[in-house]
Amino acid sequence: MEEQGSEIKDPGSLNAEPGKSTEIPDAAANGAPPPLDRAPLAYENIAFLNSAEGRLIRIVAEYVEPLARFRKEQIQDTVVFFGSARFQCREEAHHALELLDNTGSTRPAPTHEQPASIPEIVEGKASNLQRKRAVAAVEMARYYEDARRLSQLLTYWAKSIHSRRHRFVVTSGGGPGIMEAANRGAHEAGGKTIGLNIRLPFEQSPNPYITPSLNFEFHYFFMRKLWFAYLAKALVVFPGGFGTLDEMFEILTLTQTQKLAKKITVVVYGSDYWKKIFNLPALVDTGAISPKDLELFQYADTPEQAFEILRQGLTDNYLGPESAAGRQREHAAPVAEPDLMAGMTVDDFLGPELAKTRK
Repeated sequence: MEEQGSEIKDPGSLNAEPGKSTEIPDAAANGAPPPLDRAPLAYENIAFLNSAEGRLIRIVAEYVEPLARFRKEQIQDTVVFFGSARFQCREEAHHALELLDNTGSTRPAPTHEQPASIPEIVEGKASNLQRKRAVAAVEMARYYEDARRLSQLLTYWAKSIHSRRHRFVVTSGGGPGIMEAANRGAHEAGGKTIGLNIRLPFEQSPNPYITPSLNFEFHYFFMRKLWFAYLAKALVVFPGGFGTLDEMFEILTLTQTQKLAKKITVVVYGSDYWKKIFNLPALVDTGAISPKDLELFQYADTPEQAFEILRQGLTDNYLGPESAAGRQREHAAPVAEPDLMAGMTVDDFLGPELAKTRK
């Protein structure tokens, strides 16, 4: 029996030749791999997040992250402005206008697409397209100023509404043109204003009038469209192109089909422009739409006229019923609330007021 405290020898040393070392060789010298670094957490793995497998996470992020910011900024609902992003006003006083290369782009369009200047027209150097765009430039510059003015009127009025959260916040696609004018008017009126940008495959930047904490950029068009529709209580459609038509008819379709369980006021601004672009009575004549579908929107031609339509619609559909419901609650018998919701309404618990879809 081995004595207590005696040294236990390495079994391998029993067969070692005299005079040779019995130390275990270094791992690297023996061909073993070096120590590993810690693996990244899944939600910090950029390669995974940008992969096809990470698409679902990216989509959910474009829902949850804006929701968190809207909740933090106490945004209850919005009024969305749509319109052309292909032009920017350079000198409002002179109604000068510069066309951009693409929707939302920061690069100007080629010279041959720009509106002709007065000297170019006088000297006969302007093309037919340039002459037509020179005439249109004055009108488009007016739409910029009208959008700016309407946004100011709406924001001043919305700020006067007594509410714990911000009501009817002016929202745009965040780019130049009409979008800039809308954000600019709200900014000048001292209100918060939202920009929902979309990342495009060319140089672009958000306009500087967006409230910094409400400046968003989306990868997915359908997630951007969701946020346009979900918080909107009214829509103002200024002259524009494919994107403007897309957004307008999408909202009209959701309203027509009663997919949105809310009433939305739609103002189509610039009747002369839009009646040249589409002939909706022809759709009625052919039976493609119902005559009552033409009541889904109203035309306006001045900021004051558009504002009155908005104020009336928002008051009738929301402020009036909310006030009546509040008076009714004041006279109702108190009801015990669950501990989870004590002192809070359902809207407070869930965050912004989102549109509910019909089941």
